[in-house]
Amino acid sequence: MGLRDTRVLVTPTTFGMHDPRLKTLLEQSVGEVLYNPLPRALSSEELIPLVEGVDGFIAGLDRIDASVIRAAGRLKVIARYGVGLDNVDMEAATAKGIVVTNTPGANSAAVAELALALILGLTRGVCKALESTRSGLWPRLSGAGLKGKTVGILGFGRIGKEAASRLKSFDCRVLIFDPQVQAQEAARHGVIWVELEELLEKSDIVSLHVPLTPSTRGMVDKGFLGKMKRGSFLVNTARGELLDEGALLSALEEGRLAGAALDCLSEEPPPKDHPLLQDPRVMVTPHMGAHTDQATSAMGWMSLEACLAVLKGERPAHVVNPQVYGA
Repeated sequence: MGLRDTRVLVTPTTFGMHDPRLKTLLEQSVGEVLYNPLPRALSSEELIPLVEGVDGFIAGLDRIDASVIRAAGRLKVIARYGVGLDNVDMEAATAKGIVVTNTPGANSAAVAELALALILGLTRGVCKALESTRSGLWPRLSGAGLKGKTVGILGFGRIGKEAASRLKSFDCRVLIFDPQVQAQEAARHGVIWVELEELLEKSDIVSLHVPLTPSTRGMVDKGFLGKMKRGSFLVNTARGELLDEGALLSALEEGRLAGAALDCLSEEPPPKDHPLLQDPRVMVTPHMGAHTDQATSAMGWMSLEACLAVLKGERPAHVVNPQVYGA
């Protein structure tokens, strides 16, 4: 089968947004391209009719479970437009011989930049200032400066390192906790490795940068929040499922936390009456961390190259299930 005989499904809504050459090249390379009919990630039920007869899938945050894999009779590759794999049934894909790839590093700077923006927004009360000014007031508001503050970073992968680098420029003291990182490596980056409990007790701001795994799902629970420094802030630009949202609301109501900023929730999009959307101490953004012109273009090119490579019978970069090659 040549490339002109193949069909490719593309679901990320920002694919080609900042670089139209992505869509042009893909459409010129394969026989047919199907695009996401909705302005959001798709559920498994919505995906099933779309994956039938598809050879390649450039996938966003869609729910790609075993039912989707079963329905995709011709599928050879799932090229994730991003890094996280928690929405992909890796076991089912591998069992069916489907190559799964991702785009490590493509959005690291973008997510770290948003984390810093959220930290600044929280500590300076930007949302309250904006709402007050728009309502015709001119309040004298006081915020907290970052210089000298202690920021705890959970997860010291690519994004955690990018965030730490930027925070150091603000003269913050940066603590990190990551079981996969040694204290010596942390020191080389100018940060301090500590145990999780110490990080929570000492940090004025805690920023989450861990992947969603069975061990991290729901890790930010009542016990976790209860160990955080009173009056501190929580920032989550990773995955909504890391956080027990009810426990967060309780921590805010009890005064344990001064505020939180969330770029992701357990249900996306959330219902309009979601309690976190109503709380003035909480900033919520629509999972936009990876969506800059630079990041979306990088994710687009990496996922496109991986998808086309598999369809041409080549081995792409960044294969996350090398077992399909017998490795």
